[in-house]
Amino acid sequence: MDTVVKRKSKKNKYFLMAVPAFLLIGYFVYSAAIKKRSLNVSRKEIVIKTVEDNYFEDFIVFQAKVEPLHSTLLNVIEGGSVQEIYIENGDYVEKGQPLVRLYNPNTELGYVTQETSIIEQINNLNKAKLDLRNQELSMAKDLVAIEHDYLDAKNLYELNGKLYKEEILSKNEWDKTQENFRFQKERKGIIQQSIQKEKQANIILISQINQSQAIMQKSLEILRSNKKNFLVTAPFSGRVLSFEPVLGKNYQAGESIGKIDVMKGYKLQAEVDEYYLDKISTGQKGQIDFNNSIIEVEVAKIIPEIKNGRFLVDLEFKQSKELDLKQGLSFAVRLILSEKTKTTVLTKGSFYEDTAGKWIFVAEGDKAIRRNIKLGRENPLYYEVEEGLKLGEKVVTSSYRDYSDIQVLNIKE
Repeated sequence: MDTVVKRKSKKNKYFLMAVPAFLLIGYFVYSAAIKKRSLNVSRKEIVIKTVEDNYFEDFIVFQAKVEPLHSTLLNVIEGGSVQEIYIENGDYVEKGQPLVRLYNPNTELGYVTQETSIIEQINNLNKAKLDLRNQELSMAKDLVAIEHDYLDAKNLYELNGKLYKEEILSKNEWDKTQENFRFQKERKGIIQQSIQKEKQANIILISQINQSQAIMQKSLEILRSNKKNFLVTAPFSGRVLSFEPVLGKNYQAGESIGKIDVMKGYKLQAEVDEYYLDKISTGQKGQIDFNNSIIEVEVAKIIPEIKNGRFLVDLEFKQSKELDLKQGLSFAVRLILSEKTKTTVLTKGSFYEDTAGKWIFVAEGDKAIRRNIKLGRENPLYYEVEEGLKLGEKVVTSSYRDYSDIQVLNIKE
């Protein structure tokens, strides 16, 4: 009888062959994954610096220009077109000296109309005061006539009283005399009271008229003064700059046509990066090099308005003797932000632009290995090292532009 022989499965054979292959591929993938990416670089292509223990001084350096200590804009007060120009840009002028004359016919006509109206009102008030005085004069005349009638009635009363006692005058005539005297007396009293009240009322009216006239006179003076605003004059003595008016050109009220600098004393003015806005304060000391001498300066004013990523800083000179300065000169200002302290520092380099100071290549023999670090303050010379580097270690400080994904640099001679 025949024996049945079982045939081996090809699937098991293939499986046994595939397992070693998969394991081998997995090994290579794993090895590639855990292997650090490296790059060969020439020593001549990189810059290597040593981590030092040195004095760190937090300071910044920026350019500042010499500006006059005091200056002001020359603004047009009354808008109009330029009619006459009396000076040129850069001229030195005295206080009150005419600079330019403008003209505006509509405004001029308005001034004439207002002036005429005010003068007419002043004349009307003068006429009102004159009418009150005439009224007082008329009442005074009436009072004189009334007093005359009163005195006549009084004299007749006294005379007839004697005649009546001597029974020369009749009772009827005496009664008429008494009645006339009473009438004249009461009439005089009433008129006197009326005149007194009128005088008191007139005093108040005249006082109010005088106040109104004073206000109108002041308005008239201001109006006439404003007519002079078409002539732009120098507010004080100094040098006129940025002064470029054009004949016939129309300028609006408040528009600037230049500026005037007082040539007494100078300051430094600089545009500083907005990064330092919170680090600069008034009173901070600085230095400039002038004629091979160190000149002390101090922050006098900070204008925190940011324009194009920068803000303005004014600095004043701290020495007593006058310097032979000229407007427009430029100086490199070294502004001290903190006192000197000894700490671990690293020389500044291009690597910071690519790493933001978060990692660096540390050189060990013929290799440079990537390491995470933490940097603190900086000045134009050094970074302050806070974490990740030790004194004496050497690091690559040149550009890392091509090393962003590299873990190890193989340094070749």
